[in-house]
Amino acid sequence: MLASLRATAPALLRAGARRNVNVMAGTLSDEHQMLRDMCVNFAQNELAPKAGEIDKTQVYPAEQIKTMGELGLMGITVPPEDGGTGLDYLAYAIAMEEISRGCASCGVIMSVQNSLYNFPLSMGNEAQRQEHLVPYASGERLGCFGLSEPGNGSDAGAASTTAVDGGDCWVLNGTKAWITNAHDADQAVVFATTDKSLKHKGISAFIVPMDTPGFSLGAKEKKLGIKASSTSNLIFEDVKVPKENLLGQQGEGFKIAMKTLDAGRIGIAGQALGIAQAAYDCAISYAHERKAFGKPIVSLHAVSDKLVEMDIQIQSARMLTWNAAARKDSGLDFVKEAAMAKLVASEAATRCAHQAIQVLGGMGFVEDMPAERHYRDARITEIYEGTSEIQRLVIGGQLLKSWRAENA
Repeated sequence: MLASLRATAPALLRAGARRNVNVMAGTLSDEHQMLRDMCVNFAQNELAPKAGEIDKTQVYPAEQIKTMGELGLMGITVPPEDGGTGLDYLAYAIAMEEISRGCASCGVIMSVQNSLYNFPLSMGNEAQRQEHLVPYASGERLGCFGLSEPGNGSDAGAASTTAVDGGDCWVLNGTKAWITNAHDADQAVVFATTDKSLKHKGISAFIVPMDTPGFSLGAKEKKLGIKASSTSNLIFEDVKVPKENLLGQQGEGFKIAMKTLDAGRIGIAGQALGIAQAAYDCAISYAHERKAFGKPIVSLHAVSDKLVEMDIQIQSARMLTWNAAARKDSGLDFVKEAAMAKLVASEAATRCAHQAIQVLGGMGFVEDMPAERHYRDARITEIYEGTSEIQRLVIGGQLLKSWRAENA
């Protein structure tokens, strides 16, 4: 099966998934459907059967990630000339959902690579893209994203990590926190203050190889979920970064970070959708098999009502996610829609995972069934790349902006 996937992927990737799609009708182009089918098959056969094991062992799924790179999933929206697949954001959202449905840890690794590393690097110059993007978009190497700090999770403009002009280099000092892929990445995009007097306008972005002298990692965090992806601090002690590794212009770091997070919310919405769908799959399958009072429990209103609500939440979140992706692909403003998608999908993941355990009863509370893993994996989707509270602030700000524009 895997060999056939590897043979099918190049034809799909050459075709490109750029035909018009009637998102609100829930229909996909032939290319998007081909991609979805490929991801479903791979996730069902190669990810889902091993997801429980890698969750328990908390070991980086190197084999699975390597295959995902070969399938073109580690650089979906990056143009082929920069090492990527050249598909659109709808393709990315679809792939993220199906991969995360099979294994949420693989999903977040894929999300960080596509959204948080490849995306900012795509804003680099030609030399930077050839050296620092091509091997990553092709899946040969792994990247990470250093924005958050111990004291400024949601306040990205308050970066205490500094970068001082050292003549022929920049010298970085400080600590970044909660960095996904940290222990498995080859390189990081790091945001540091180059001029404190300018506040957020004094933040710049840097490309920093993990083997740079003075660059070290903290201990791996012990987490509730997505355990096969490593998370830890990035520590900089007089780390010398070549001048040519400044990404964009000095002072453009905050703008790069915000653009990255706006687009990245589509990927996290896809991941949350995958977890929600996996929880639903587990619940409805069990409800058809488990009998009570002489009949399958799916026939009981108390159970069927939960399944109905889960399906409604998933379908609603999927339409919001596809709509945000389609708007970005069409060149329309998508910031509000991406925040809505991330908010609704992540909260749907948490609710669906909760209800799945309720449907399974005692079986939902043990590791023999994947429901408890979905429950643990779902929770983080409401936190990283902007908490639910931050998403509401973003949506509110966009609503106010639209009202002012309409009433100017």
